[in-house]
Amino acid sequence: MEARVKAGLWVSMATRMSDIAGRPATVVRKGDADAGGVLCALLGREGVVVLAQARDGEGRLVWMRGTGPAPVPEREADAYVARQVDRDPDLWVVEFEAPDYLPPFEAKLI
Repeated sequence: MEARVKAGLWVSMATRMSDIAGRPATVVRKGDADAGGVLCALLGREGVVVLAQARDGEGRLVWMRGTGPAPVPEREADAYVARQVDRDPDLWVVEFEAPDYLPPFEAKLI
């Protein structure tokens, strides 16, 4: 089991890495600074891919494509995010400019 980083600290790190890479990032919604989960919206030319945090069987952080394998229109991504926030009001939502739909932080995608 790997150590868990507080959500607020993780978001700060991810947005900083994105800025360093020249890809603007925006915190759209602040959740619980200690225990909140994170949704990352990757914005590209063909739509949006929303990544949701999850844990694998051994407790390691992984990311799932919550909106599916292909980019979706912004309104579909917004509806997905709204449903997730309704279920978990502690969620953070961060948007990243990502023309290649790759996150600007180290991530294992499942």
